[in-house]
Amino acid sequence: MKLDSNNHSVFLMYYHLILVVRYRRKVITDTISIRLKEIFGYIAANNNITLQEWNHDKDHVHILFKAHPNSELSKFINSYKSASSRLIKKDYPEIRKYLWKEYFWSRSFCLLTSGGVAIEVVNRYIESQGEQI
Repeated sequence: MKLDSNNHSVFLMYYHLILVVRYRRKVITDTISIRLKEIFGYIAANNNITLQEWNHDKDHVHILFKAHPNSELSKFINSYKSASSRLIKKDYPEIRKYLWKEYFWSRSFCLLTSGGVAIEVVNRYIESQGEQI
């Protein structure tokens, strides 16, 4: 496992982000997904975030990414949602007929941490600290 680092720390921080289209409208095609992924990559580069995996269904996207400890995730996610919403509606105006308001994404999102090992392994490691072997 290769760890990331900066001047004063070593880290490996993976996140699984799920974003849902407003009203669960089924508007994400392969073409729209590719454009959403491009926008993500552009905004991520300015926030110390690296895309690892991307997939979509018709009404939501799954994104696996790595981040630095100083990345402000909620600001990044809100920036991405705002920019991608604006650009997708501009590039694909036909989407507007499926959405009643200006929003493309649902207000909420799901963000899960996803590390290199299972939480049970970390729990056992911490519990075993200080024990004589």
